[in-house]
Amino acid sequence: MPQPDARTFEEFVRHRLPALFRYACVLTGDRHDAEDVVQEALARTGAGWWRVRRKDDPEGYVRTAMVRIVLNRRRGAARERLTADPPDRAVEDGALTRITADAALDAALAGLPPRMRAVLVLRYVDQLTDAEIAEVLGCTAATVRSQASRALAKLRGAAAVQEGTRG
Repeated sequence: MPQPDARTFEEFVRHRLPALFRYACVLTGDRHDAEDVVQEALARTGAGWWRVRRKDDPEGYVRTAMVRIVLNRRRGAARERLTADPPDRAVEDGALTRITADAALDAALAGLPPRMRAVLVLRYVDQLTDAEIAEVLGCTAATVRSQASRALAKLRGAAAVQEGTRG
């Protein structure tokens, strides 16, 4: 029979996995990377669930872990090589499709450096304040504002180029 902590963790995963996966997709820009990030974050969280579940926001804890995993992976020199044919089938998620339906926006977001993308995700998806984002990323609020400003400028530039090609 599973321990009480194991049951609560399994229940948390069962209820929040789709939302966590969508969040990771927006954060990474790639479904396969998102799967890896969610899996790693949940593995880390599950190991210390007895501690995490006492916090005010266990999902926020997992999301913060995912942001840190993404940023740390980008820093590493070795990157995984994706294959043309993944070994498993993807599950379609209507909410994720709505987020990534705009190919131009998806491409513009993919063109952002990981830290800028993380700032935008934390600000507009998680709706965190600059101070909260700074805490998650381990930087100052001024750095968050600077990264957000630069990221939005890049997105505006990409939108202007896209608009120019349509007109």
